[in-house]
Amino acid sequence: MGSHSHGQADTHGHQHSHGHGHGHTHDKIDWATMIPDLQRDDAMSAEASAEIARRLIGLIPARTEPTVLDIGAGAGGQSVAFAHELLARGGGRLVIVDAVPELLEVAQQAVKVATAGDDRVRVETVLADAAAPDFGADLPAADLVWASRSVHHLPDQQAGSTRLAGLLRPGGWLALAEGGLPVRCLPWDLGVGAPGLQDRLLGLRDAGFARMRAEITGSTPMPYGWNVALSRAGLEAVTSFSVLTDHPAPPAPAVRASVVAWLTGLNERVGDGLGEEDRATLAALLDADSETYVGARDDIYILGATTVFLGRR
Repeated sequence: MGSHSHGQADTHGHQHSHGHGHGHTHDKIDWATMIPDLQRDDAMSAEASAEIARRLIGLIPARTEPTVLDIGAGAGGQSVAFAHELLARGGGRLVIVDAVPELLEVAQQAVKVATAGDDRVRVETVLADAAAPDFGADLPAADLVWASRSVHHLPDQQAGSTRLAGLLRPGGWLALAEGGLPVRCLPWDLGVGAPGLQDRLLGLRDAGFARMRAEITGSTPMPYGWNVALSRAGLEAVTSFSVLTDHPAPPAPAVRASVVAWLTGLNERVGDGLGEEDRATLAALLDADSETYVGARDDIYILGATTVFLGRR
């Protein structure tokens, strides 16, 4: 998948949507350069995003004209899904929030195109850093606050969760996409190099995530799960559900491109931590002119799971 991920730079889980800071964010990631990868991820995750939107928008009472906040919206894939669901129930207000101006622009444009500019969904953008002490001051009270793989980039994840919960109207829902299962794309034995390369790459990525967390200024441990974080944020009816992103082999052309981007991203981020044989294997897999090119294989695929934790104010 290109993340956060997410390829996309989410170090954990999958690749990803996200931003906080200014161009370079607290996690030292330059999100603006990752827009093509974020957009590719959004395309691969479109079905999962639609399912998430159906379930979450469905929680809002029918009598309400909903206000939805998408915090750290990335390239806007989930915003697009929310906009479709809001249109299906007659309209609403969608506020796209990010700390990276380029991402706000791309996300707003994606929603505009997807809804053909239908003004029953009122789309607003707000440039804001979810880690700032005054975050939320310029945001409306919401029926749904959504943050996908962005809270884990904040210095204090519990404080961030509590701050997001504070944006809810009474009866509103906070939903965080965190955790789940990392995207997998490769067979165990590739016929080149030692088997299990994908597991070694994902292990290095997890170690990199721990380092990223440790290097954030003011980083505070959160030694418990996201459901506990939502309960500590004062929310009720806390639960979770998971959705799959599943593109089985043999791969469509877009899946091939996405797997190449995913492996390229992993190689750039963690390749230096591999042994010599694995580095040579990666070079062979990513050489488009070689018969070992990963993008030409018929046994590559995309499989991952996104877990959504939610609670009501």
